[in-house]
Amino acid sequence: MIPQEQIKSFFDTVQAIRSEIAKEIIGQERVVEQLLTALIAGGNVLLEGVPGLGKTRLVRTLSSVFDLPFSRIQFTPDLMPADITGTNIIVKTEAGNEFRFRKGPLFASIVLADEINRATPKTQAALLEAMQEHTVTVMGVSRKMNEPFFVLATQNPIEQDGTYPLPEAQMARFMFKLLVHNPSLNELKGIVTMTQKTMGEVANEACNAAQLLEMRETANQIPVADEVLDFAMMLISATHPDSECASEAAKKYVRLGSSPRGGQALISAAKVKALMNGRFNVSYSDIASLAYPVLRHRMKMNFEAIAERISPDEVIGMILTE
Repeated sequence: MIPQEQIKSFFDTVQAIRSEIAKEIIGQERVVEQLLTALIAGGNVLLEGVPGLGKTRLVRTLSSVFDLPFSRIQFTPDLMPADITGTNIIVKTEAGNEFRFRKGPLFASIVLADEINRATPKTQAALLEAMQEHTVTVMGVSRKMNEPFFVLATQNPIEQDGTYPLPEAQMARFMFKLLVHNPSLNELKGIVTMTQKTMGEVANEACNAAQLLEMRETANQIPVADEVLDFAMMLISATHPDSECASEAAKKYVRLGSSPRGGQALISAAKVKALMNGRFNVSYSDIASLAYPVLRHRMKMNFEAIAERISPDEVIGMILTE
């Protein structure tokens, strides 16, 4: 049983984080909530949306609110792996020349990989080890990243010229793929009014690294009933057109379904979501609502889905209905 004071501390910290983020970000409540869920759960996030929607500002705000070391990497076609991981340089000392490792921008707690699909696959691959193992290997030496460590990447879905689509292995290492939509009329008015007053950051620290790791540990203790776990695993299995639980939608529109990593992400995130909503156990609604950000980038659509312009979100909705 989780101590009551631990649960209260978790809830109070989440409320403080929400109020500080609201000082900087107008609208996008669902994106903010899901991004917060992923950060507490310890997952990486891919933000997809057209330029100018505040994706970079949102990530910068998070780094201020969590008081964590932050670095931004602008991905371009000429970016090399050593530019982000770091490299060995020759340093003159009294004893003579020696190699020393100079850390790259990847050695931060929150790493913003801006327009990640503009870099070549070789540079994109340099992120893989850091995202999964939280280590970086340079010249045969592995170096641990400081905890907590997150990669928050952005990509523009409308420009295809000069871009390199992320490989499946890398897409699967993002806990969530979040779609950032255009603001409503009132939100747009609020954004323009706020940015005319100040372009500086006004959000204050609401949580430090130690508190964040403690919150993650608290969320891990949330129980999941066998029936809810079975529902989540059936949902993952239903995305495979050739599995025993295959849904009709998957058989018709999906070429490849989610890996077990999708199931791990779904349960980890659902525990955090339950606690953020003041509940001490995971519900069916937690699983259903998180199915979209967890699965939309883990399913490979077939030709029929592309021809009929059926999106992964529509397929997930069909599977949930079934």
